Amino acid sequence: MDEADRSALDRGRAAARRPEDEPPQPSGLMDLLSVAAVLLDAEGRVVLWSPQAEELYGYTAQEALGQYAAQLLVNAEQWEWVIKKFAEVMESGQSWGGTFPIRCKDGGTRLVELRNMRLLDDRGDFYALGLGTDSPRLRQMERELALSTRLVSQSPIGIAIFDTDLTYVAVNPALERIHGIPQEEHLGRPYRTVMSGAEFEEAEVAMRQVLRTGVPLLDRSPIVGRTRAGPEQHAWAISVYRLEDTRGRVLGVAELVVDITDRYRSAREATETRRRLALIADGAARIGTTLDADQTARELADVIVPEFADVAAVDVLDSVLDEHRPATHDGPALFRALAVKAAYPTDAARAADPPGRITTYEPDRLATRCVRTGRPILVPHTDGHDLSHIARDEHAAVLLARAGVHSYLAVPLTARGTTLGFLGLTRARDPRPFDEDDLAIAAELASRAAVCIDNARAHQHMRNAAETLQRSLLPTTPPDLPGLQIASRYLPAQAAYEIGGDWYDVLPLSGDRTALAVGDVMGSGIEAAAAMGRLRTATTAFAGLNLGPAQVLEQLDSITAGLEQYIATCVYAVFDPHRQECSIANAGHLPPALVPRGGHPQLLDLPTGAPLGVGGVPFETTTLAFGPGDRLVLYTDGLVETRHHSIDERLDSLLHLLDTPASPLEETCDRLLADLRHPDDHDDVALLIACAGPFASHRADVHSRPPGGAHPNTGRR
Repeated sequence: MDEADRSALDRGRAAARRPEDEPPQPSGLMDLLSVAAVLLDAEGRVVLWSPQAEELYGYTAQEALGQYAAQLLVNAEQWEWVIKKFAEVMESGQSWGGTFPIRCKDGGTRLVELRNMRLLDDRGDFYALGLGTDSPRLRQMERELALSTRLVSQSPIGIAIFDTDLTYVAVNPALERIHGIPQEEHLGRPYRTVMSGAEFEEAEVAMRQVLRTGVPLLDRSPIVGRTRAGPEQHAWAISVYRLEDTRGRVLGVAELVVDITDRYRSAREATETRRRLALIADGAARIGTTLDADQTARELADVIVPEFADVAAVDVLDSVLDEHRPATHDGPALFRALAVKAAYPTDAARAADPPGRITTYEPDRLATRCVRTGRPILVPHTDGHDLSHIARDEHAAVLLARAGVHSYLAVPLTARGTTLGFLGLTRARDPRPFDEDDLAIAAELASRAAVCIDNARAHQHMRNAAETLQRSLLPTTPPDLPGLQIASRYLPAQAAYEIGGDWYDVLPLSGDRTALAVGDVMGSGIEAAAAMGRLRTATTAFAGLNLGPAQVLEQLDSITAGLEQYIATCVYAVFDPHRQECSIANAGHLPPALVPRGGHPQLLDLPTGAPLGVGGVPFETTTLAFGPGDRLVLYTDGLVETRHHSIDERLDSLLHLLDTPASPLEETCDRLLADLRHPDDHDDVALLIACAGPFASHRADVHSRPPGGAHPNTGRR
């Protein structure tokens, strides 16, 4: 017996001892049986009569004392047999017991369980002591005791009886099996000595509460833990009742223990299954909302953290995003970090590469092995050796160890047979190790994200090609335009959208004139850019023929009608510095804005015309004065159209921005784009601003107007 057991046994013995000055507490069981005592002399006369005998037989002591017991308590036909048994007991000294019908004072008969024995006093005289109790009551108590004993010993429910100090005084075989601890290691020991785990502290508090209040504790929430019998984790449901005797004295508590480990595990597995299905459904809804690789990676990390992992990192091979960088199949791997997310501030997040960083991982790193083999890597329980192969370098390995990372999972991002990168997951604060089920969930989420990243990559490559083509087709502003200053901008749509067919042109013409054009081919992608290139080439050719704006649009309309399924809008204007006027024709395009010197901006009231490609609709030319300081703003719909505002509201915003003191044209372009265009707008923008400047001319037919005067419109022709 070790010191702890000896100490527990001593405490149990001390609890069993009672101080001498404490009055003894009678057992309620004797009171419940109500045992009657009757003493007879050698002649069979009653010499002692207990109060219980008066209660059982109905005679008072005065009525019974001195009477022959047989005559008092037995029917006449049974006298002979009773006297014979009495004589045998007195002669032999052997006790007799059995059930006998006793005649009571009220004349009725009562079955009494009797025990008769011979007594000897100090003078050598013999007496007969008869003890009796009500036989039906005794049989009932026997049945109840047998039932209780069988229930306790054969019940599959563990039962423990504690005294008021919560020391084990009895346990049944079922509890021995449930705890894995034999009975002798329970008895005489306090509850917390046997069940020492921290998880049992709450159960002890509950038992003391039942002792104090008497209110039973039924099916409390399961206790999940281990006993000293072994490392396997169990789940128990317990109920606690206070034990009292017939007088209400508290004897202790009874604990009923049911092993619900299988049910608990099944419930946890069902909960985990529902959680995983919800995670997959969440990933299906939230991953891949845009054609942007970085955004897709962030969405993947947002779904995984914190529900699935403490830290998630999404890295792709740099060769995947950089089409000019060749892929390598041996040696170090070059990764570009796309996203990192942590459930809480942790050194494990610092160990991951921040988004945008390009990092080399040696061949022995798990990330490199994952992308080279295309297979996931599961490390349920990590040690120092594992961390040094998970991290990019030794410093990062120290950070992972400091963060308490205990489990790791690397899943390849594979799409269409190509491994793009990997998803790295760690757990530190979450005590669960990654398992095969977790691997399946992570693979499902990674597969969806990989397809979206691959789509974004392919889209970006096509977008880059279209943007390169489009920018190559856009003009360079001539260095010297007579009497005219020019500022222009072209902005492609954001990465999630295709490049459109917006364009502008500035063409020097004979006679010091300059042609200005802004147009938009409906559609997107390389085909729209190619159609835009054809229209721009044709515009240049027709402009050189000295055709008027309406005639140029008519020729462009014929060409566009020959382009399959393409329609375009266009504004074409010619500025003549000698006449200080501008001739404009419109083919279904938004109206240009005129900002007269010293006046307020206005949208030009031009015949709208039909878009190019409709065919057969005539165009009209409008000529207006355009002198020094006047500005003409040409733009495509990407500058002003949005999904959330009406076009009239947006055009008013354009005029409001232009209604400011004159600033350099380049600054005006930047201000319009900054205030009107949202970063997520889905359309291209072409913007062209022309400002008439001083021009030396001595021609007599030049139109003039007084400074600050009205801006005449010369009418349409």
